[in-house]
Amino acid sequence: MAPWWDRSVATAWNAVALSRENTFPSREHPGTKHPMTREYLRRCQQLLDTVAQQTPLIEKTADLFSQTILAGRMVHLFGSGHSRILVEEMWPRYGSFPGFNPIVELSLSFHNLVVGANGQRQAMFLENVPGLATRILRNFDLSPLDSALVVSSSGCNIVPIEIAEEFQRRKVRVVAIISRAHSEASTSRRPDGRKLQDFADLVLDTGAPVGDAMVTVPGLDTPVAPGSTVGGCLLVNSIKAEVAARLTAAGQPPKVLTAGAVVGSERATALFEAAYDEHARRLAKLYEHLGAQG
Repeated sequence: MAPWWDRSVATAWNAVALSRENTFPSREHPGTKHPMTREYLRRCQQLLDTVAQQTPLIEKTADLFSQTILAGRMVHLFGSGHSRILVEEMWPRYGSFPGFNPIVELSLSFHNLVVGANGQRQAMFLENVPGLATRILRNFDLSPLDSALVVSSSGCNIVPIEIAEEFQRRKVRVVAIISRAHSEASTSRRPDGRKLQDFADLVLDTGAPVGDAMVTVPGLDTPVAPGSTVGGCLLVNSIKAEVAARLTAAGQPPKVLTAGAVVGSERATALFEAAYDEHARRLAKLYEHLGAQG
């Protein structure tokens, strides 16, 4: 006879299998219209449609960002909480290129520990501390030639709002990515009620619904499976492709981080080194005159 723990595991898996059969019948079972996967993908198609409708705004964003990069400056990227994902999606990763300055504060976005020291409660608290944004941007010698992308699904937390406000105060043009539906249904944490979109020159919408989660499971009273990251990644990679096209057309093709499986290991290494070197040179300009004007 199998040990008790093997029998327990087998019993548990049998219960899961029976539950799945009852909850997610096979295609032959009548009455099944939208299994959970199919429903999530259907909602993602809606996100794709929402992004496609914003093509003119995406092109304007690419115009702005390419002008910054062609001027030798950087596009500043900021997102707190899970919006950090879109910052890292933009740069550095395969298929991306220098010209972007990812500003990621670990105190606002380090989720791995969840609770305890450096836990999520503290990060969510700090995300709404007035004045923190100014201290973050005090580290950079900004220029009106710069531009910025600030991401916040709700657009209602204080730090992302104040980051955009400070950028604009220092003559840096701002593009915001929000979920418009979620933001309009949410209350700003600022006493004056203003939101991220109130401090943006251009506003892009991920298309995610109120509350972000997109799938309702029968018998579960709260939805699951968020969509803002999907919509946001569609936006930032569309922007990235448009910027690359503009840089190339201007005679300054970007140094794209590319896998060895695509271009060979020697070429891939050369691209990585050149891209990182260019990033360092651009970043150095952000410290060159820091503090010289007070």
